[in-house]
Amino acid sequence: MLAIKLKRIGKKHQASFRIIVAEKRSKINGRFVEDLGWYNPHTNKSKINMERVGHWTKNGAQPTASIKNLLKKQKA
Repeated sequence: MLAIKLKRIGKKHQASFRIIVAEKRSKINGRFVEDLGWYNPHTNKSKINMERVGHWTKNGAQPTASIKNLLKKQKA
């Protein structure tokens, strides 16, 4: 089963995240299917390709709880 989840990138204490589509049970820094955007919690900015998110959710990918919250913010 595929999931839309966050992948941590950046230096220590300067975390930022990539939004990826990957197998639900795969490791966070393991292989992923597609990169959908990014999120920076320090500046609270993000860029998400909503068209591709829609495509993957129609094909069965489940977003994690944190991704659901980001998607709600993006739509509003």
